[in-house]
Amino acid sequence: MSDTSGLITPALVDLYLAPEEKNEALRALAQRLVAEGRVTDLDGFLADIAAREAQAPTGMGDGIGIPHCRSPHVTQPSLAFGRSARGVDFDAPDGRPADLVFMIAAPAGADDTHLQILAALARRLMDPTFTGALRDAESPSAVAARINGEEPPATAPEPAAAAEPASADSGLRLVAVTSCPTGIAHTYMAAKALELAAARAGARIQVETQGSAGTTPLAPEVIAAADAVIFAHDVEIRDRARFAGKPTVDVGVKAGVNRADELIAQAAGLVADAGGARPATAPAAPVAAPTGEHWAQRLRTYLMTGVSYMIPFVAAGGLLIALAFAIGGYQIASAPSVLGHFDWTSSHSWAAMLFQTGKTSFGFLVPVLSGYIAWAIADRAALAAGIAGGAVSVAVGAGFLGGIVSGLAAGFLVLWMIRWNVPRAIRGIMPVVVIPLLSVAAVGFLMFVVVGSPIASAMSGLTDWLNGLSGSNAILLGALLGAMMAFDMGGPLNKVAYTFAAGALTTAGTTPDAGSLKVMAAVMAAGMTPPLGMALATVVRRRLFTPDERENGKAAWVLGASFITEGAIPFAAADPLRVIPAGIAGSMTAGGLTMAFGSTLRAPHGGIWVLPLIGSPFLYLVAVAAGTAVTTAVVVLLKGMRKPAAEPAAASAVAVKQPAAV
Repeated sequence: MSDTSGLITPALVDLYLAPEEKNEALRALAQRLVAEGRVTDLDGFLADIAAREAQAPTGMGDGIGIPHCRSPHVTQPSLAFGRSARGVDFDAPDGRPADLVFMIAAPAGADDTHLQILAALARRLMDPTFTGALRDAESPSAVAARINGEEPPATAPEPAAAAEPASADSGLRLVAVTSCPTGIAHTYMAAKALELAAARAGARIQVETQGSAGTTPLAPEVIAAADAVIFAHDVEIRDRARFAGKPTVDVGVKAGVNRADELIAQAAGLVADAGGARPATAPAAPVAAPTGEHWAQRLRTYLMTGVSYMIPFVAAGGLLIALAFAIGGYQIASAPSVLGHFDWTSSHSWAAMLFQTGKTSFGFLVPVLSGYIAWAIADRAALAAGIAGGAVSVAVGAGFLGGIVSGLAAGFLVLWMIRWNVPRAIRGIMPVVVIPLLSVAAVGFLMFVVVGSPIASAMSGLTDWLNGLSGSNAILLGALLGAMMAFDMGGPLNKVAYTFAAGALTTAGTTPDAGSLKVMAAVMAAGMTPPLGMALATVVRRRLFTPDERENGKAAWVLGASFITEGAIPFAAADPLRVIPAGIAGSMTAGGLTMAFGSTLRAPHGGIWVLPLIGSPFLYLVAVAAGTAVTTAVVVLLKGMRKPAAEPAAASAVAVKQPAAV
């Protein structure tokens, strides 16, 4: 019996999955899991599924869709299976709708045994014999037996994935690492696909799966003996420095699933270029490099990684400084160090301590931003150069713009150095001595001598411009930032606007009405209005919303008030053409009015909970209320122009949790 025994029962099989729309199909399968007691909260589970779908499509091609997630609402590892006559669009790379839909549900706290069950299933999905039998099955019992391993395959099992070629010493030797955001499906499917492709090419490969079922690192001697490395990943490879000096193919995890033969060929081409090819097993010519769009997506990932690690420092430092000003006034910035002047009974001393701690936290913003941008590109070998470059950026006055430049420079420099083909004798000291030494020196030279001064001048000009904003210029900036906050509700544009405001916040100094403080106030007001507007709309025009959306509206009140823009995502997912324009209109209103009123905010987060720290708080609330009203009016108008019954009820989702969600 297979390790997947008990994963599915006949009641979890739908051989006639009717819905053609993805969200409706997901709901139909999830309802079977609820009915069997394997999911405790339908809407909560669908929210977790939707959050995973938002990260990357789960259509695998060849008519297979694998929506999956880890969720606290799942009681045991489970699978719901649907077979669709017309297919369901899961955005597969080959454009083919999925006629086989595998909904994989893993408990949030699943142990390694449970996760290994799901990993085993993911590998079996790469077997055409397995999927073919499911397409031909005539009963739910037959499907459940096949998936649980209780029914023997109709044909002989496939050869071992890592079967060695006839001549063990003449084949191409490869190692690979696969990983995906949830570590449940794509990680193991990519590993299986690479193993099968290597066997077809007469090569030998060992794959390290950095997934949820645990990781067994490749042995150092295996890595040392490998001719090339394949990275198929959507999250950063752990301990990438182990592979320093090896020819490397670096792609997304779905390329490992769908283009495994090409990746093996590309690795062989790199080995041939390095003069180490084995003619007896050399595959076809290497494939083309990834497209520009691929690298643009990667660049966004690098920047968002740095921002996500920076935001906790922003929140902690900003709130501490804001509290210090609230307790001790703006003059607290000139208080002496509390090291030798702290009085336990003095509010002035406590305010000084809060200010100095917050200021110290702020001092880490740029180094952390720079360091983790570099880390996202080239793993921990790039941390030293990234953090050092960020510190130099602070020293020369280049600020967070300099941190972005130093992080990218450090990351790509170290990534290039990792791929050097160095003698084996010094390969072991590359990540701990050679790479840090050379990369820190190079990035320091870049920031001190080449780009630091121009960027510092740009930052100084930006600060002066923000502090001098008034009239129509300020209102237009507030409206633009508002539009960015609402356009993707927690996505890249939202993060760009937030990072701009948080970065400007660090240059505000102690001026009570600095322009950068107004920018922060406008961004937070604009980020609050989309969920608040949708919550209000579910109250004033209930009939325009499904029961699930009305339930989401209750949570949106709290999320919006707390400055969590993602609270509007369930509504946008269900009806983007009406909800997103409404959110943009409301956020532009709130942002523009906040700038017009001159409200200020030193705290980088908190929503209404930091109202005592907001300058002109009454006018600030007026701006938020106006933006909320505009959002509500526009969405009600747009939804009222079509029949409410046509709306699907299946997009009950909440946002992917991110650090300091905005």
